[in-house]
Formats: sequence, C-alpha cells, structure tokens
Amino acid sequence: MTLFENYERRIDKINTVLMESGISNIDSAKSICDSKKIDPYAIVRGIQPIAFEDACWAYVVGAAIAIKKNCKVAAEAAEAIGTGLQSFCIHGSVAEDRKVGIGHGNLGAMLLRDETKCFAFLAGHESFAAAEGAIGIVKNVNKARKEPLRVILNGLGKDAAQIISRINGFTYVQTQFDYVTGEVAIVREIAYSTGERTAVRCYGADEVREGVAIMNLEGVDVSITGNSTNPTRFQHPVAGTYKKECIELGKKYFSVASGGGTGRTLHPDNVAAGPASFGMTDTMGRMHSDAQFAGSSSVPAHVEMMGFIGMGNNPMVGATVAVAVAVAESLK
Repeated sequence: MTLFENYERRIDKINTVLMESGISNIDSAKSICDSKKIDPYAIVRGIQPIAFEDACWAYVVGAAIAIKKNCKVAAEAAEAIGTGLQSFCIHGSVAEDRKVGIGHGNLGAMLLRDETKCFAFLAGHESFAAAEGAIGIVKNVNKARKEPLRVILNGLGKDAAQIISRINGFTYVQTQFDYVTGEVAIVREIAYSTGERTAVRCYGADEVREGVAIMNLEGVDVSITGNSTNPTRFQHPVAGTYKKECIELGKKYFSVASGGGTGRTLHPDNVAAGPASFGMTDTMGRMHSDAQFAGSSSVPAHVEMMGFIGMGNNPMVGATVAVAVAVAESLK
C-alpha cells in the first residue's frame, strides 16, 4: 500500500535503515511508537497542518529509531530522528547530497543542548512558517533544558512583526535604529499572551543594519534563514554580516540556510547567472551557512521537489524538537 509520496522510490532505503536499527519495516516502526504512546504523525500535523504524508511518516520512522536506541536524552533522540529523516531523501537528489535529514537532526539537538542560548528564525518577512516553527520549539524545548532557550523572529517590517505577534500570541519588540551610532534601542514591548508563546520575541527591522544590530542585541547563537521573500535584501545579508562580526569577536555562531536547490525564488534566468547556477538564493546561502538545507523555509511542495519530505524547513525545526522531547520523556 502507498502510504506517502514517492513511496516506491523511498521504501527500500527506508527499510534498510530501519533494519540497521533492528526494526523490520515501517509498520513495526509505527507499532514501536504506539507502544510508547507517541504519535509523531499527529505532532507533525499539529505544527504544520499542510505537511505532506511523507513528512508525518518520516518522523514515525525517526522516532522509532530513537526509541530502539533508548535515547533518554532529547538531544540524542533528535540526532537519531535525523537518521530516519535522511532515509526519506530520494537517491541522487539535492537533499540526499546535502544530508538534509541528518542536518535537521543535528540542528534539533543543538537547540536541546544548553550551550545554545538563543535561536533566531531569520526571514525576509515575518512569516507563519517561522511562527509554526517557533511555537513547536517553545512548547517543548525547555522540558529538556536546564536553562530556557530564547527564541526570536527577526524579519523585515515592524507592522508585519506586530501582526504576526498578535495572531500567534508572541511578544512584539519594537526597535529604533540609530544610523549615526549603529546602536539599536527597544522602544516598547507588547506581550500578546500570558502563556508559553509570549516567550517568543518578534522583531521587525527596517533594513539590514538594524537586522544585524538585533542579532547582536539578542546574542544569537544559531539561526535559520528563510528563503522566499526578500532573500537578497535581508536575511542572507544579515546572516553573512552577523557571521563576519561574530568571527571578529571570537563568538561562535552557527548559521543554517534553509533553502536553495534548483530554481528557488531567484532563478538563474532572472539574475543572468547562467544555466549551470543553482540560483542566487542558493549561492548566497552557501556564502554564510554552516549547514545548507534544501527547499523553502515554508512551502512543503518545494522541499519535496528537492528530494526531501513535504514540510517547510522552519516548521520542521519545531517538529524535530517536539518529537525528540516526546521520545525522551516516554523512555524516562
């Protein structure tokens, strides 16, 4: 029976990875999750309702592998989940080449470890996909940490940031950038809820310099860029400039470029880069990233096109953390 997209092209590789962990097939993987009262399928859909079937099943496989490995520590569970995600990468695809599944597992593990203090969704606009990812993180990550992880959204547009904050119950942080001194000041903060979502701080910048100043203000340790609206105007320049400043200060900063691959947003035909180019957004991501994923930060179909699973890269970060925490808690 076809359970998910591109089933025939994926199942042999998935079964090979499952058997390496002592799991006979994908049905057994689901049974293992059921035995621990974990429903990765529902967790994924709860974070991004428009995710494809293959995304739901990839997390079932990843969770089962983590359970079989007895991953009682959430960060270790995230790494094991990455193995399951990687098994869904279609052979010969951009996603397989970049080991995107392993990358998502390692990113989730990074956020679950206390060495990471602040994580930023860095987008060209304040997006719902970034919000989905942030919600998935704040609802779960601190169950596995000694010190709460600070999560911020940093994108273009103060009005957009306030709207996203109000809709999702985040804290809107309005800033004013001083173009003479290069300093950014917080003008006001509005918390749009009293629950866990209020811990997400949502910034809207006017341009790149303010965006970089916000990164410095919060002391961002790890970020993931969006790759749709305004990629050459904001998120890639902000990440690249902030990385340069961090290197000069001797500060560790891990930059993830969420997108890229063939034909993403700024196709070679539109920027005269030539037919051999992956496109401008892909190229810019390569200039600053420590890890580069494949496909859109938000659109499941584009991540699927890159040979991975149908879920936006931003909400996928939240899903990895949520499922990893669920595994670790079930084993305790």
